[in-house]
Amino acid sequence: MDIHEIKEEILNQFHDCPNKNRAYLLGIDGLSGAGKTTLVNQLESELSNSCNVVVIHMDDHIVERKERYHTGYEEWYEYYFLQWNIDLLTEELFKKVEQNDTNLTLPFYEKSVDQVANKTIFINPNSIILMEGIFLQRKEWKSYFDYTIFVDCPREKRYERVLKRDKYIGDRQAIQDKYIRRYWPGERYYLENEDPVNTADKVCTCIE
Repeated sequence: MDIHEIKEEILNQFHDCPNKNRAYLLGIDGLSGAGKTTLVNQLESELSNSCNVVVIHMDDHIVERKERYHTGYEEWYEYYFLQWNIDLLTEELFKKVEQNDTNLTLPFYEKSVDQVANKTIFINPNSIILMEGIFLQRKEWKSYFDYTIFVDCPREKRYERVLKRDKYIGDRQAIQDKYIRRYWPGERYYLENEDPVNTADKVCTCIE
């Protein structure tokens, strides 16, 4: 994957976009450990020399634990359907970007205190929004994107990354157990029901 080629392709899409009156929404999708954040950081650095860039990490906008744990649903369901307030983000983020609302008031999750607080961010209409997160191409959100990139990474490599990364869960066995119960089944549901690899505008191989 050549980051410069991706940058040029994005800029061409941005300049050719018919919706000139609002920000350009680009989704960086991919499963856990695929390298989404790494790609976004590189793209932000590359694109900032040519245009305004706003980065939105969807993990900043999850709900409090009580809304997504011990709800009575299976854990994969909690992860896929309850981790984010899908309806709220549709209204306050996706629809407002589409309507060229330059001030977005969004819920920001503070993990250390397990609380959500609303903050307002400014979106310049002549901007590229780099939105990074898992499940971005779910049916509720897919149509709002101007362009989507799916970061594809071999399962073994992704698994090894998350087992090294997510130390907050516990030791290696605890991390693996949680992924087996919660995260990987949610990802499998996404792949089977939304087919994000084939519906994305571009598929990129993962970054080391």
